[in-house]
Amino acid sequence: MNKKILVIDDDPDQGELVRIIMQPLGISVQLALSGADGLRQTYALRPDLIILDISMHGLDGFEVCSRLREFSNIPIMMISARHNENDVLRVFNAGANDYLKKPYIKAELEARVLALLRRSSEQTSTELTYISQYTDRVLTIDLLGKAVKLNGTFVNLSPREYDLLECMVQRQGKIVSQRELVREAWGDLSINDLSEISLYIYYLRKKLKDGQFGHQYIRTFWGRGYWFEPQNNN
Repeated sequence: MNKKILVIDDDPDQGELVRIIMQPLGISVQLALSGADGLRQTYALRPDLIILDISMHGLDGFEVCSRLREFSNIPIMMISARHNENDVLRVFNAGANDYLKKPYIKAELEARVLALLRRSSEQTSTELTYISQYTDRVLTIDLLGKAVKLNGTFVNLSPREYDLLECMVQRQGKIVSQRELVREAWGDLSINDLSEISLYIYYLRKKLKDGQFGHQYIRTFWGRGYWFEPQNNN
């Protein structure tokens, strides 16, 4: 398959186990023995899939997953011997795509890895292609001129509202995490900023009169983030 997996786990035996299971499938496996090293290797390797353990010294899996989601939409499978329901919820709230309980069987790991890789290959490239304009029957967004029109009338957006809208439009149809939106519009991360996202999304929806013309542009994925849904002009 010529695919690369990065295993982030402070237990080298776990990384070796994944390597042995993936080798017959033609999938190469690289091991990072800490959360910090996993973040560095993700930048360098750009793997096709990350397998991330929850319980690690230093940065745990939840923190690593959240940081990965600030700059990447690489598929992430989190694994753990912890079976607490709250931990499972935290896995998906952190931005992971799948969760596998330890101990797992070889066939289950293979099936889940192949499913994530197949789903990822069906999507467009993770590299962002710049969009200069969005337009449909009702809404026009000039991303070069930073102008928004609704039914031909200019919409007055604050700089922060515009930055949030541009971030979602550039990734239209894809979920954008709250952390990524904060980084784009605020420039840094803080718990107060995260709590303000829903308020600014409310302002945007109100100014775009979202849903009043038969289409809702800004959608919510509870616990994950928001996405811009383009209107079909057909």
